[in-house]
Amino acid sequence: MMEESFPYHYTLLEYLFTLLGLLLFLLDIALDIWTVVSFYQDGSYVYMAVMIFLLLGSSVLLQVFSWVWYSDSLEKIETKVEKFTARHSLIKPFHFLQLGVYLRYAGVIEISTTHFLQHTNSFTEGIAVYLSHDLQMLRLFETFSESAPQLTLMMSIILQRGELELMTGLKILTSAAAISSSVAMYHRNMRAFLPKKRKMSWISTGVYFLWNLLLIIPRVTALALFCSVLPCYIIAHFLSLWMLLVLAAWSQKTNYMEHSVWEWLYRASVGLIWYFCWFNISAGSIKFKSILYYSFMALDTMMLLGLWCWRVFEYAGCWRSLNPYMVIPTLLGLYAIGILVKIMYYRYFHPNCDEKKITEPTEEGQFSQVALCYDVTDSGRNSSHTRAAAPTQTLAGVPNRHRKMAANFYS
Repeated sequence: MMEESFPYHYTLLEYLFTLLGLLLFLLDIALDIWTVVSFYQDGSYVYMAVMIFLLLGSSVLLQVFSWVWYSDSLEKIETKVEKFTARHSLIKPFHFLQLGVYLRYAGVIEISTTHFLQHTNSFTEGIAVYLSHDLQMLRLFETFSESAPQLTLMMSIILQRGELELMTGLKILTSAAAISSSVAMYHRNMRAFLPKKRKMSWISTGVYFLWNLLLIIPRVTALALFCSVLPCYIIAHFLSLWMLLVLAAWSQKTNYMEHSVWEWLYRASVGLIWYFCWFNISAGSIKFKSILYYSFMALDTMMLLGLWCWRVFEYAGCWRSLNPYMVIPTLLGLYAIGILVKIMYYRYFHPNCDEKKITEPTEEGQFSQVALCYDVTDSGRNSSHTRAAAPTQTLAGVPNRHRKMAANFYS
């Protein structure tokens, strides 16, 4: 059971974002179906098969994570809709029918609506927070198992057909912004598990979004360019790099899931995220890990661009619309600017933790958290007074995975 002193205020804005997320989730499904039908009507059966594989693979991944999390915390279910499904043994059938995410949305909307209409206490507020966190995590997995690969596929098709126009470019930029916003909103959600007055400001969120966007665009574009000229080799590239990234996740001794078997699924998902974007999964200073990751990914991106450039020069007559002497410096320039913005973010905008100690849950299901955290974008919180050690916050009923990810992010 969760204590009534949850250290975060679940605002109306977060509630509206949840509703918007559900609408966008439904809209995304409708657009995906329309895309599959369009491929079928055009006779592009290979692209249609790839699209269906991405959609089904992503959906199955989300349902597995959702079902595992429900299985680990059935006794902590608080919403009426989730209790009803658990009481009638419907949770597993719901996930088998690929409806588990909708069940979670229903639970969040129910508890959030009750909180705002009836002005309930922070106990209900805390439930809404950690249910929203699970949804954010699932949306993050969906982003990099479906949206990012789908964007890469669509860009490669556009490049092969020579249909790169202004409106097409704006659509691509919008899709990349959606991916970056998913990452930014997930990390903003992390502040829910730190003291209330140490929350991440919207300025910090905006800068976090910007540097992710500047790094995601070159990465996805390089993959699309490579795929447009060497489509058969993109699978080999993904599998070889993904397996290496999974081993890197294993080397950091992650402990996110409750059972070791499912921990490997989490590491595999982290490898998929790392294929496109940075994601911190372990506590401690991230400087060395970031340098290692971005150096490696920069080399890989340059290799992809080099192979694309070689094919362009070999078959120059087919690629008059793209000038490698402009494309490659532009993409590498965006990548370098993204790195600089990230350095600025961690120097001036990141909610820092100078001292942090998170203990294991007690027998009563509680845990203690002592943190010295402040958002450097808020001068009022950056005073010597606010740098004093925050009081111990006692929370109960919060799944371990939430605490661990919060600790990793605010390292």
